[in-house]
Amino acid sequence: MKPILSPSILTADFTRLGDTIQIINKSSADWIHLDIMDGVYVPNISFGFPVIESIKKIAAKPLDVHLMIEDADRYINRFRDAGADILTVHYEACVHLQRTLANIRALGMKAGVALNPHTPVMLLKNLLRYTDMVLIMTVNPGFGGQTFVEESWSKIAEMRRMIDESGYDILIQVDGGVDLSNAVKLVETGVNVLVAGNTVFGSPDPAATIEKFVKLF
Repeated sequence: MKPILSPSILTADFTRLGDTIQIINKSSADWIHLDIMDGVYVPNISFGFPVIESIKKIAAKPLDVHLMIEDADRYINRFRDAGADILTVHYEACVHLQRTLANIRALGMKAGVALNPHTPVMLLKNLLRYTDMVLIMTVNPGFGGQTFVEESWSKIAEMRRMIDESGYDILIQVDGGVDLSNAVKLVETGVNVLVAGNTVFGSPDPAATIEKFVKLF
């Protein structure tokens, strides 16, 4: 399958948020990636339901919502109502992860689970049948513009093998340090979904940068 590109708006200009969403709408990107941070699970705060609801009103692409928050179970219904199409929670932040993933699916969303750089992929072995996507964080979560953690390569390859052996249809997403120089290798290693934030919205022409990503494949 062709890789999915999910531009992250975390480093976009929030004074022109509507324009940012329209850039993605008109581009060849597939999803819109939204990073939700609570200042507790990660040392940063991003945005919440009013912003997501506003984005949903004009978004022409699915909303790929990544929760970097504590106690995500309290808000699953709210994120569904706000417009999330894919909802990803962190392995490290969910006490009853199987139940959380099952609830996300029951509400009609795709269920994703994210792993921090230090978390082994083997911990997901018994949860794969509840999972639609595994997000391998290739930086420590909380801030955009970080450097790719090199140990992620072997982790991605291990996750790919585990999924293939399981027989389940699960996407692998990567987030952090994704750019035009490593995108092809990431896909060759087993990645299905590329999240690109700073590379896209830190460039002089985000629309052109998105097209450069798409043309790589």
